[in-house]
Amino acid sequence: MKQFMRKFVIANAVALAASAAVMAFDVDQPTQATPPASAGQVASTQLDQAVAGPWRSEQNKARDTYRHPKQMLTFFGIRPDMTVIEIWPSGGWFTEILAPFLNANGHYIGAVPAGSKSKAALEKKFAFDKAHFGNARLLDFDNKAPNLGPDGSADMVLTFRNVHNWAADGSAETMFKAFFKVLKPGGVLGVEDHRAAKGKTLDQVVNSGYLPTDYVIKLATDAGFKLDGQSEINANPKDDRDHPKGVWTLPPTLELGETDKAKYQAIGESDRMTLRFVKPAAK
Repeated sequence: MKQFMRKFVIANAVALAASAAVMAFDVDQPTQATPPASAGQVASTQLDQAVAGPWRSEQNKARDTYRHPKQMLTFFGIRPDMTVIEIWPSGGWFTEILAPFLNANGHYIGAVPAGSKSKAALEKKFAFDKAHFGNARLLDFDNKAPNLGPDGSADMVLTFRNVHNWAADGSAETMFKAFFKVLKPGGVLGVEDHRAAKGKTLDQVVNSGYLPTDYVIKLATDAGFKLDGQSEINANPKDDRDHPKGVWTLPPTLELGETDKAKYQAIGESDRMTLRFVKPAAK
């Protein structure tokens, strides 16, 4: 009888211990939840939404295959909480992506040449769709004496296919110095422009719309920037850069009209450099 009672007590103790272990596991080991998204994942998702936005024109979306907006902006390191200045947005191709992406938590500033005809069209776009462009603003500037805002006030300056215009009118050095002044230490300058063939000098190509990569890099480094990266996102090996009307022979301009149109459409948009520069942090 005593032996039976001893076995009974031991069995109950084992059962109670097992039950306690299960209860402890239930309390201390909750069901695994989905880990929170990182800041980078959130920014990537928001950028996807901006690129796919229904407010973008179908004509502009059709050029994504050549312009690679998400890949390029990701390469530059854009975040939705930044103050970003887009230089000379013209028709607003990138504005349709940048302004909505920055609308909630950042600041979009479009720097337009004083007297530009595109300013009224952009203002109309902003006023018509305040949900996506309500916090965007425009800033007039003179590329001969540019003032892009208070010194050290921007996180990023972006210029898409504009440097060749400043190279042609002699204001490129002044513009790059203005970029440097307006950026915070550690701020980023993103540059995209038509890329000349290796070995070409500025004098040889300045009227074609193409630029030597080393010329653009020197403009930035002479202004104080450090080259932080080069990307082949916008490379186009089909473009031999030898066209009757320079880069404007190709889409989207198609300067020759119907002459050899299919040929130039098959080439697509130009071969382009994509450069990221950083303003060094103060010592």
